Amino acid sequence: MTAMERRYEEPSAQAGRVQELEQIEIELLLSGVHRLYGYDFRNYALPSLKRRIWHHVHAENVRSISALQEKVLHDRGCFERFVYSLSIPVTEMFRDPGMFSAFREKVIPLLRTCPRIRIWHAGCSTGEEVYSIAILLHEEGLYDRAQLYATDMNARSLQQAKEGVYELGKMRQYTRNYMEAGGTRLFSEYYTAKYNSVVLQPYLRKNIIFAEHNLATDTSFNEFNVIFCRNVMIYFNEELRDHAHGLFYESLSQSGVLVLGSKESMQFTRHSNSYEPMDTVEKIYRKM
Repeated sequence: MTAMERRYEEPSAQAGRVQELEQIEIELLLSGVHRLYGYDFRNYALPSLKRRIWHHVHAENVRSISALQEKVLHDRGCFERFVYSLSIPVTEMFRDPGMFSAFREKVIPLLRTCPRIRIWHAGCSTGEEVYSIAILLHEEGLYDRAQLYATDMNARSLQQAKEGVYELGKMRQYTRNYMEAGGTRLFSEYYTAKYNSVVLQPYLRKNIIFAEHNLATDTSFNEFNVIFCRNVMIYFNEELRDHAHGLFYESLSQSGVLVLGSKESMQFTRHSNSYEPMDTVEKIYRKM
């Protein structure tokens, strides 16, 4: 193509060329991250992934995705920030109180029949959800025979989860959530305030194992009575969602319970006929 031809090229063709270049840059970035670090984002939903990549381009003060790739591959600190930005650590204690209320009403009776209770929180982020379930099990007298596994691909989020330290300013919202979820005690009994932070009571951590786990690349590691994976798979494409659902089905015990997020559904997955709904509103399903 001559310089004059490029000058008068149709705008739609120019836009298509830019989009193609962007797609190539994204594929090279994700392939490099997978080959060098073992983190696989290649089957994440493209629209949200693209937005987060460009956000990180600006955060790292570089001019292109290719420049971000160079920095991510040569700077471990940049890579860790990149993973943190893609994992979207957004959560809160007793988030979606109706789910916890339904869990207390419909799932707790099943767990009372189990001599040992194993629960997996896949994509636990900074840990608020797993501590919420620890509190719920404590109030139901089941925590002493429970083992909770909290996993995430983000080491930075996991470290905060292990520490159990959260902002004091969030406690008002967390208290409201707890009360709406059917809490039976004063929520303030579960933490100690220190300056502008709160530290959760140590006994809530005693039966929780925190570990790195990537739903895209890692396999099942135990058999569970309950698996929570809430609002994680909304960032996956269809292939990765099916892979994760297969992993969960394989990991659940007979009649085990899978809890999804408010924005997720069991419909249109290859395991849609493998479960019976326990609560269609709160997305609680029982393995058949």
